[in-house]
Amino acid sequence: MRRTVDAVVVGAGPNGLVAANALADASWDVLLLEANDEVGGAVRSAEVTVPGFRSDLFSAFYPLAAASPAIRALELERYGLHWLHAPAVLAHALDDGRAAVLHHDVDRTAAGLDEWAAGDGDAWRRMVDGYRRLRDPLLDALFTPIPPVRALARILARTRTAGALEVARLAALPVRRLGQETFRGEGGGLLLTGNALHADIPPDAAGSGLYGWLLAMLGQDVGFPVPEGGAGELAEAMRRRFEAAGGAVLTSAEVTHVEVRAGRAVGVRTAGGLEVGVRRAVLADVSAPALFGRLLHQRDVPAALRRRMETFQWDYSTFKLDWALDGPVPWTAEGARGAGTVHLGVDDHGFVQMAADLSMDRIPERPFLLFGQMTTSDPSRSPAGTESAWAYTHVPHGITWDSEAVDAQVQRVEAAVERAAPGFRSRIVGRYVQSPTDIEAADANLVDGATNGGTASIHQQLVFRPTTGLGRPETPVTGLYLASAGAHPGGGVHGACGWNAARAALGQAGPTGALRRALVRTAWDRVLPER
Repeated sequence: MRRTVDAVVVGAGPNGLVAANALADASWDVLLLEANDEVGGAVRSAEVTVPGFRSDLFSAFYPLAAASPAIRALELERYGLHWLHAPAVLAHALDDGRAAVLHHDVDRTAAGLDEWAAGDGDAWRRMVDGYRRLRDPLLDALFTPIPPVRALARILARTRTAGALEVARLAALPVRRLGQETFRGEGGGLLLTGNALHADIPPDAAGSGLYGWLLAMLGQDVGFPVPEGGAGELAEAMRRRFEAAGGAVLTSAEVTHVEVRAGRAVGVRTAGGLEVGVRRAVLADVSAPALFGRLLHQRDVPAALRRRMETFQWDYSTFKLDWALDGPVPWTAEGARGAGTVHLGVDDHGFVQMAADLSMDRIPERPFLLFGQMTTSDPSRSPAGTESAWAYTHVPHGITWDSEAVDAQVQRVEAAVERAAPGFRSRIVGRYVQSPTDIEAADANLVDGATNGGTASIHQQLVFRPTTGLGRPETPVTGLYLASAGAHPGGGVHGACGWNAARAALGQAGPTGALRRALVRTAWDRVLPER
């Protein structure tokens, strides 16, 4: 069976869905192919613990989506998406019953931090004020293709030289140092460092400060919203919008090969025997190693690029549990009870110990946990008076996840929750475990449970993502674009990787397309001299 379309988008994760929508909006004939039996990639939900309890299988809270220009532009509320918020955004709960809490209201957050140390509330307000001055150009700079010339010019205009140097320093600052320089008490640093650990950068490593600061500021700005009914509703809203624009979706259609002729992508083949020709482009929302190592014939990948991809670094593996609870989580810290997201398991020094364990390829005995109270955020997730909850933690690669290793990790995770919420275990009526092996089995892009599309460390960001190159979605194959989190700006549900790929494809097909293609070929020739 063979058909021909303007473009094929391979993979219906959030980036693929955003890319497909952008192309369909330009009146392209677009076919979206997804290997799984439903769209969403790492944005899916299901009843996996107990009937009536709905769990988010991978990602769950979406500050990046709420702030992303690419996703906001889709106006998904018109297609059934409804964002909900917990009473509080986030809390970091310590075992001794204290908690640092990020509230929706800046003054409440500041008042809580003043309880840790006088003056820390004003320090938080100054941090928020600085973010607000930079917000729009900063988000544009982070989410648009390299080089983000206009966005950087706007940042410089707002900050002048001295301010721009401070922003540059923030981008290099370790998050623990940022907390120590900004706050006298422990609370503010806990909020920043816990947010930084959503990525895989150690808390004393350069660049972790930017991640912690950005997620904390987004939490203060747009909150940590959830889609009513489950994470999958975000993906389904994007699917409905795409289909309303004339696009077609085919699930259970695993693409096994991208066909290249004379250096140009001309079509794809699926495991089921479907052959699809393309008139304009193939956009791949798959991992970078899968695209360059599996979907393309090796003769179509420059030797220098193949060698560079051999050093591609994944982010840490993820171990995740979902629970059905017969009542609210019995937190000792009152501030954690109304928070949608709770960080727990470690204090300031514990962050460093966990990072050291991971760097030594050891499973941390006292893991840092990201914990989600989904019914607190969205009452539709479970019956009244109960809680649908989850937690995940990072673990090293290379672990054999047999039943003994899985059971031991379940005990570590639940012991951490029990320390902060005595009686937690007694409220469990259902449990669903996803080891890194299980996560990869559910989504082939999440290799060994790596959920970020590759490390977020600076050596694999910007022009180094997915490896030293252009830092853009264009590949050395004309008409083929990397549209996944393996491309700049990287992991997170923001859709920018797909949006950038779609804009690049539209540009190369437009009236200046020949010039753009020539410029891309010249750029690749310079960074890959051995083609």
